[in-house]
Amino acid sequence: MTVASVSTTSPAAPAAASTATEPRFRGLWIALVTPFLDDGGVDHAALAALTARMRSAGVSGLVACGSTGEAAALAKAEQLQVLETVLRAAQGLPVVMGVSGYHLGQTIEQVQALAAYPQLAGVLVAAPHYIRPSQEGLLHWFRAIADASPAPVIVYDIPYRTGAVLTTDTLLGLASHPRIAAIKDCGGDMAKTQALIADGRLAVLTGEDAQIFSTMALGGAGTISASAHWQTERFVELVRLLEEGDLPGARWQWQALLPWVQACFAEPNPAPLKAVLAQAGWMRNVLRAPMMPASEALAERLRASVAKGELRQRIS
Repeated sequence: MTVASVSTTSPAAPAAASTATEPRFRGLWIALVTPFLDDGGVDHAALAALTARMRSAGVSGLVACGSTGEAAALAKAEQLQVLETVLRAAQGLPVVMGVSGYHLGQTIEQVQALAAYPQLAGVLVAAPHYIRPSQEGLLHWFRAIADASPAPVIVYDIPYRTGAVLTTDTLLGLASHPRIAAIKDCGGDMAKTQALIADGRLAVLTGEDAQIFSTMALGGAGTISASAHWQTERFVELVRLLEEGDLPGARWQWQALLPWVQACFAEPNPAPLKAVLAQAGWMRNVLRAPMMPASEALAERLRASVAKGELRQRIS
């Protein structure tokens, strides 16, 4: 595979503009939580049931072992076991695997190990955390990982977790790599988001649930969402309306969903989400330290909202 030039400038013409139109990286993707047993082990039965529930709701794809899945608290062997459970239960629905770290060699080994799962739709890769490299260093990081990856790479731009800011020029430089297909956009810079959408080579998937409407209304490809575990069919409908350009219909759906999106992130993710899913009987309300369950005050507020139908759920 030929490594792309280290130039961070945008090419005169987007030679790979078709990338963003690939169906596998469009629509509503769920950043799956990882259910745990009371003893802290992974609850694979609950994870399989959750995966099947999301599949039946009509989502476009699933992400295993992202930040919502508490991947940082999972051993590497546990991460692969989670992936295997999700792949089996997904029954052909596209699945992306999250990968993160700060040791390039070890991260490349993680990615190469995923060749054992040829059905994998993609790999979600964050910038190296803690190190805060230069933009040239970030280009090298993502290109080296993409060279080694058996599946297309989704760049995970989330500076408030990694400490590394990916500039627009750096992302446009990465867009020229043949194995880099999309971005999970948590950068918080709408000008950068619009520039990537206009460039057209990367499928722009918002990772900030509060920006689903705005990003897709501007032409973004979709979302990788945590809050869409709940009221999933309504999120599916929202994304369909946005894809069809029905902004009045999408706006009505979005305004109804917004209170839940705000509540879902009132405390660190995925604590509020797990509280609601546990109240529904889908899993235990267990997180791995240092993550803590939602406060009792928030849990009670969520419980009352669900009981009153304010956060109604239509999935059986």
